[in-house]
Amino acid sequence: MAMFLAFFVALSACGRSPELPPAEKVAARDASPAQPNKPDTHHEELPSRVSLSPQVRAAVHLEVQPVAIASLPATVELTGEIAPDPDRSAQVVARAQGRIVQVSFKEGDWVKAGALLVVLNSPELAHARAALTSAGARANAARLNAERLRNLAKKGLASGQELATATAEARALEADETAASQSLAAFGSGAGAYTSDAARLELRTPIDGYVLKRNAVAGQVVGPEWVLAVVANLNRAYFLGRLFEKDLSHVTEGAKADIRLNAYPKQVFQGDVETIGREIDPSARTVVARIVIKDQGRDLKAGLFGIARVVMRDSASQPARIVVPLGAITQIANRDVVFVQDPNGEYAVHQVTLGRSAEGRVEVLEGLRAGEQVVTSGVFTLKSVVLKGTFGEEGD
Repeated sequence: MAMFLAFFVALSACGRSPELPPAEKVAARDASPAQPNKPDTHHEELPSRVSLSPQVRAAVHLEVQPVAIASLPATVELTGEIAPDPDRSAQVVARAQGRIVQVSFKEGDWVKAGALLVVLNSPELAHARAALTSAGARANAARLNAERLRNLAKKGLASGQELATATAEARALEADETAASQSLAAFGSGAGAYTSDAARLELRTPIDGYVLKRNAVAGQVVGPEWVLAVVANLNRAYFLGRLFEKDLSHVTEGAKADIRLNAYPKQVFQGDVETIGREIDPSARTVVARIVIKDQGRDLKAGLFGIARVVMRDSASQPARIVVPLGAITQIANRDVVFVQDPNGEYAVHQVTLGRSAEGRVEVLEGLRAGEQVVTSGVFTLKSVVLKGTFGEEGD
């Protein structure tokens, strides 16, 4: 993509000022020579306009919409933290007494379902496999004997009592074989398949996900209930918000929520209240509201703290302000900016001051005027072009 843009992107730089220009102004490049001992501020000097050819604009599917004036609903603030979805999490347990001989993962790794995580050497498993082999052999011999006596009985060479006894013995041994097979299955789906090493137990992850915890070291002796790893798929996770009982009447299941995490104060995660708990914490006087968050990539991490702003039921009208979709906001040089399309097809960088957010939209207190055409899709592409042009100047 970078090479494609190189042929079609033209940038005109802003003035050498540590602040982005106002929305209605476009600064010219400062032509004065660099002064000795002057601090390097290239990362603060960002182009103010971006020009894309029609071919590039079509290729990246840029979308714009006019800036609107609207009233966002009132919200309730909930503090809380990110937690994995229990239905998309798994604990990989040892299943048998044994010694760890191989560990094939680290905390933070992304693993695919079926990936080998740990290999155990387990005498207990070897005994279970031997028991199944022995039970299977005895059951097979009993079946053959019963069949032999059945053929002899047809010829009058064996009594009915002998045939009945042999048939009963075969059924009893088949039951023993079934029990041995079920006992072996408790060690995992791969326990029944092995080559020469009957004590080798391979433990694999049942789901795709990130390894949140590792409790395995080569040489360690573990029991059947020892948790070797915890794996969770955070593409769907929960924000567990603490809802005070005084606010219970204002929040309902299905309400929209905007979440800001302490680790990413400039980023807003959107979610919906899936469930509200049925038990009040007697000390804090709060109940847990589970807010589901989907498809947020690698940013979500279990345990991150933050604040969720949940839309109130029947909220009172709030003052009308300029609002834009959250997807229109990006950060450049630690400043909130949007891209505004000019009548001539260029895109101006506007620094903005943000207010409240709700329902996937955010108030813009400064930096935009009603009716201006703001980019809502393709923002990352324009940001990449701006940063590419800025870094490129450093080598001039």
